[in-house]
Amino acid sequence: MLKPAPNPVGSLTLIVAVAAALFAFAWPLFIPANAVSSAALSQSSMVALMPLLLGLIFADFGLGARDTRQLAVLAVLIALNSAIRLLGAGVSGIETVFFLIIIAASVFGASFGFVLGAGSLMVSALIGAGVGPWLPFQMMAAAIVGAGAGLIPMLRSRWLHTASLALYAVPASYLYGALMSLWNWPLLASEGSSLGYIASASVFDNLTRFVNYELLTGGLLWDTGRAATTVLLVCLTGPTLTAALSRAAIRAGFSRN
Repeated sequence: MLKPAPNPVGSLTLIVAVAAALFAFAWPLFIPANAVSSAALSQSSMVALMPLLLGLIFADFGLGARDTRQLAVLAVLIALNSAIRLLGAGVSGIETVFFLIIIAASVFGASFGFVLGAGSLMVSALIGAGVGPWLPFQMMAAAIVGAGAGLIPMLRSRWLHTASLALYAVPASYLYGALMSLWNWPLLASEGSSLGYIASASVFDNLTRFVNYELLTGGLLWDTGRAATTVLLVCLTGPTLTAALSRAAIRAGFSRN
């Protein structure tokens, strides 16, 4: 089945970008800091990740792993998914942005999925979903979802492949929600409460507090809506989109594994 040929520089950049993004979300669990410095450093870390995102694009396209046809496919999918996102944009847990990221990443690969996820959130924010301090975090969380989907092996049966993508969509939806809650948890939950972040507490204690925070504030319920929406859209569109994107991959010159 179709996926881009491995590019060592692009793969290394992807690994560094994903690891740095996860650290920027989760470092308050490991490094003691007050809520204000936690939010400031986390925000700065996300801004610093933007050059890595550009580096991933240049590594893939500038070193010959992809050509202009493949860049055009990426641009079209980002534009399309940005418009699709505005149909849901998280209202009542309904998210329409992730199904295309997951399906396209499974066809074109992890690096493609990473850039598609980040690009879709950025462009959709600029055209109406809203720009704020949360945007870099949304971009990187969606990028991580896309990168993970790109690691799912292509199956000969499109129905079985769609089922594997639907299964992936469930933990991916909860992961996205957890990451988006984690970055601002130290600010939103008072340190004096049983749900608040405590700089001097152990990883286990703060993680327990965070899980309780998610349960009591309805975060997990919201994530369930995202998971249900994404699974439904993947199941409805998966076979057709996989076939269409596979044909586009052939025309764009993606190589076989």
